[in-house]
Amino acid sequence: MSNIGQNMMLITSSFRNVKSFNLIPVNESCPYVEGMYDPSSGILAVITKVMKNSFHMLPKLDDNGQPQKLKFPNKETGKVHKEQRVSVETFSEFYVMEKDEMENFINMFAVNADSFDYKKYMATDEKKIKTSQLITK
Repeated sequence: MSNIGQNMMLITSSFRNVKSFNLIPVNESCPYVEGMYDPSSGILAVITKVMKNSFHMLPKLDDNGQPQKLKFPNKETGKVHKEQRVSVETFSEFYVMEKDEMENFINMFAVNADSFDYKKYMATDEKKIKTSQLITK
């Protein structure tokens, strides 16, 4: 039986050039690869060790391994390279959006939750929180 909790550590980091915090594993029993707090949206993204297949649009490469250019930029996306839909194995992700649930998660998993001031990075002004580009459909 594996132990749940007290196997991550809070560290200061940057998220899209804004000072924030991350959670990193401190031992092999941790079920997560990483936790990242997005201060602009107020969301804690948690990346698990569980792998899944998902489709992503990736640049289409030429024979030399270089992205193929479009004749004209895509009017909708502004992209200048051809893309193709590819099945890629990625880590599963969870998004914690409620402040009390984030605090519960941090207190359960972070060995330094009582000594690291993570709350100073958490958005408190609802007007400053904007829709995150972190979550994509």
